[in-house]
Amino acid sequence: MAAYKPVVVQACPKLGEKITQDTLYWRGYKTPVQIKEFGAVNKIDFSPVPPYNYAVTASSRIHIYGRYSQEPIKTFSRFRDAAYCATYRDDGRLLAAGSEDGGIRLFDISGKAPLRQFEGHTKPVHVVGFLSDKYRIFSGGDDYSSNLWDIPSATEIISYSEHTDYVRCGCASKVNADVFITGSYDHTVKLFDARTKSSVMTIEHGHPVESVLLFPSGGLLVSAGGRYVKIWDVLKGGQLLVSLKNHHKTVTCLCLNSSGQRLLSGSLDRHVKIYSTTSYKVVHSFNYATSILSLALSPEDETIVVGMTNGVLNVKHRKPEEKNEKSQKKRQPAYRTYVKGRTYMPKQEDFCVSKPVKRVLRKYDKLLRSFQSSKALDAVLEPPIMLHTPEVTVAVMQELHRRGTLRSALAGRDEKQVNLLLTFVARRVIEPRFTPVLVTVADMITDIYQPVVGQSAIVDKQFLKLQEAIGKEIDYQEELLEVLGMMDTLFATFTKKKDTCLEENKSNGLTEIIETNRNY
Repeated sequence: MAAYKPVVVQACPKLGEKITQDTLYWRGYKTPVQIKEFGAVNKIDFSPVPPYNYAVTASSRIHIYGRYSQEPIKTFSRFRDAAYCATYRDDGRLLAAGSEDGGIRLFDISGKAPLRQFEGHTKPVHVVGFLSDKYRIFSGGDDYSSNLWDIPSATEIISYSEHTDYVRCGCASKVNADVFITGSYDHTVKLFDARTKSSVMTIEHGHPVESVLLFPSGGLLVSAGGRYVKIWDVLKGGQLLVSLKNHHKTVTCLCLNSSGQRLLSGSLDRHVKIYSTTSYKVVHSFNYATSILSLALSPEDETIVVGMTNGVLNVKHRKPEEKNEKSQKKRQPAYRTYVKGRTYMPKQEDFCVSKPVKRVLRKYDKLLRSFQSSKALDAVLEPPIMLHTPEVTVAVMQELHRRGTLRSALAGRDEKQVNLLLTFVARRVIEPRFTPVLVTVADMITDIYQPVVGQSAIVDKQFLKLQEAIGKEIDYQEELLEVLGMMDTLFATFTKKKDTCLEENKSNGLTEIIETNRNY
């Protein structure tokens, strides 16, 4: 008796995500830790010095978290109303934040009470940052003004009132200690120099500006507003280099990785997109539960923190690198190594004994081997197989049809089993790889169960779904054939025109040659 050959399942290529170095790198984070804050998280800022704690601004409090702590290690709560935009100084010792009452507070990380309070704005202050000389602070508020403050004397140095709407974002240059940038809901980004009395550059973004970012070199500026992320060349007078539109809703925050080679953007569409700063193409993306308001990446890319509108803080830590050198026991040499030596190769007169490989059959193969056709079909109609590997179900149906036992396997089923069969056929019959087999199955089911049509509402509903699916597919095929006919006509017309042109060129060439010969 010949050995049983298992059912051959047709392998179809899967259109999956292309695995790149960026995919592997950004997937190297652990399962996120969720921390609940008191309100929407409007700002996250990492300390630039070890141990890289981060400040989270939400509601009327600023919480300082350690990189691996799930509880705040310090809290600043000296605010009467909402706090905004808590930002570290470059040395990590001071923290500045704006507030709903228009005041700016400066905190020492080792203390609790504010070191300085700056009063001058008449409306909420949403933007606060340090200039790179560490002794001045810039701010922007809902009173349309952008101010510069002196830390030692707690006085206002200069105030710019050039924006015509709320100032909601800003950043300072790390190259020039006098330059800072603000973005406003009046659709503009303005570059200020503390040595002048007005802005030195105005860039029109085209949408309310939610976030701005300067590259470490100071030559490129990134602005985010609406669905757009735009990159500008500051050294060329604010020339637009690239406009990116990869989000479906408003982009709210921007961030650079430690090397400056990847740009991250967060949006209200619940996605964080990661772009290459050389090609400005999306190399990876993260999906979150709710809309994103703030985003920060630790200086060594070890931690990525995202703040959302529902007050949840999502923290991801990078997985530790696995050690390549694993302590494994040395494998003992085979017996023949001792007898024949490590380099011995079998000769022609040697008799080689091979160990037979035991073949493990699947459940449906065992049932088919014992000619239990109905049970084999039941085995592949289980939900996990039908949903995740429908090619296995279709392969067994094809094998039963080849044996001539498909009709008997389909017959004699109750209402629940017929419903399951029709559900599978109606869903998969329109897939080109399954159509030839499932059309035959649908014909057989219709012939077998036609007498009982009208006795079960569930079965009747499935038959109607099958009819609708096949009808739609026929309509699509007819439309495709019409389009194909149009394309054939166009291609034929182009070919005729090309042939006519070639013939004209040839005839013109012949005429020219004849005329030339006559002249001679």
